[in-house]
Amino acid sequence: MPSSRPRSASPRSSLVRLCVATACAAVFAAVATGPADAASTTFGPAVAHNPYAGPDGSATMHGDSASSDTTPLPGPGAGTLTSKRIALASACPTVLIGSDGYPVALCTPIFGQVPTVHLLDPADGDSIATLTLTKGSLLGGVYAYLDQNDRLVVIDGSHRLLRIGHHRGTDGSWSLSVDSALSLTSAVPSGDDVTGIAPDWQGRVWFATGGGVVGTADDRTGVVRTLQLPAGERVDNSISTAPAGTLVTTTYATYLLTASSDGTPQISWRQAYDRGTARKPGQLSPGSGSTPTFFGPTDGTDYVAIVDNADTREKLQVYATSTGRLICSTPVLVSGGPGSENSPVGAGRSVFVASTYGYPYPKVPDDAGTSVPASADFTGGLTRVDVRADGSGCDLVWDNKLRSAAVPKLSTGDGKLHTVLRDPLIPGTTGSGILDPYRYAEIDPNTGQVTRSSSIGVGSLYDTLQMAGNAAPGGVWYQGTVTGVVRISGGQ
Repeated sequence: MPSSRPRSASPRSSLVRLCVATACAAVFAAVATGPADAASTTFGPAVAHNPYAGPDGSATMHGDSASSDTTPLPGPGAGTLTSKRIALASACPTVLIGSDGYPVALCTPIFGQVPTVHLLDPADGDSIATLTLTKGSLLGGVYAYLDQNDRLVVIDGSHRLLRIGHHRGTDGSWSLSVDSALSLTSAVPSGDDVTGIAPDWQGRVWFATGGGVVGTADDRTGVVRTLQLPAGERVDNSISTAPAGTLVTTTYATYLLTASSDGTPQISWRQAYDRGTARKPGQLSPGSGSTPTFFGPTDGTDYVAIVDNADTREKLQVYATSTGRLICSTPVLVSGGPGSENSPVGAGRSVFVASTYGYPYPKVPDDAGTSVPASADFTGGLTRVDVRADGSGCDLVWDNKLRSAAVPKLSTGDGKLHTVLRDPLIPGTTGSGILDPYRYAEIDPNTGQVTRSSSIGVGSLYDTLQMAGNAAPGGVWYQGTVTGVVRISGGQ
């Protein structure tokens, strides 16, 4: 159905309609460059815009190809917060918003588990078009990005690199279609699957497989080049790109890779980390749970951040992007659960780390291995660490026990951290159950304190499963859940 059904007018809804009816890229720019404040100055600059990706902040699960987990767009505006559950009978970890304002969600249905792309109506979040993909691995239905033409770029279960566009017919209805496809069958070993993809600054698509193959694919020429990382090293999270190169964190080490003249990946540096002795409860794989993050005070890419998997106390590892030199190895989640499956948030000299230790995932990958201990309470935890101005090390700024149930995002547009909190059914306890309440929350990044929150629902239908949310123009926040998407907005 068309997205232009009548609605009551408001400045925020008018902004959404403006996005839909005109070039929404201009709206992104207008909102992102609004009145400056201390927070946006402190937590910048962002990495330079990737010309082969969609809008910064919403083109990837982690905001941008650098995986900064930041957005230039503000979250819901002042006033009463309202939320709407869009029931899709699917887990929807990836909700991306293009320059035209249309959200694109990549979801895995509860029944059948065949990845499905949904085009959402920006006015109310309803699904207005769908497209099913070939089924592959768990992570193959998670990581994707929007390109500069607002097409979803994803690798399906048959190892095809797809660009999926959304198109409006003459009758006003919307459809999703595969605009181009490139087979990667010769590059991905039998029994292996792609876990992460990201565009570089030359228009190539970098990819990494669970079995440790890293490659580049140029679907303009059909050229595909690969590099096998050392035997036994797996890639269980996504990858990140910046002008300096491509970051890949395996179950043993973090790599910065560049491409030779023919596109073949080559290692610029490698840094091993403390991978611990076993997977922890609340993590989906052994070793680090981090998608590596570019951040920094000069151009947004001075440093690289991951969280290790040390047995007793996890540490934030910060490296110099240019050389791989270790800047610091700083304990994090000191008062919360000592484990994280999430990508760190990085902006300016600051890094924010959220705990997932003990998070009750309904299922983990078949090859994840046994966790030690077998289970644990989800105590939560959120830590801020700053790199010193002279680059001589890092300092813990604050640490708390907030039970973030989603990947936090930092908005440089409003100076707040945005996430969803999973509260215990019985206040003051650390247990988790199917009747836990969930609330959208805004956190002051300077103190770690919640400044505003609002219930989005109670019970497992609203489980946000440590998935990332994204801001859209008009003060709207989209958050994937285990059964669909929640759309959060602020009243006037």
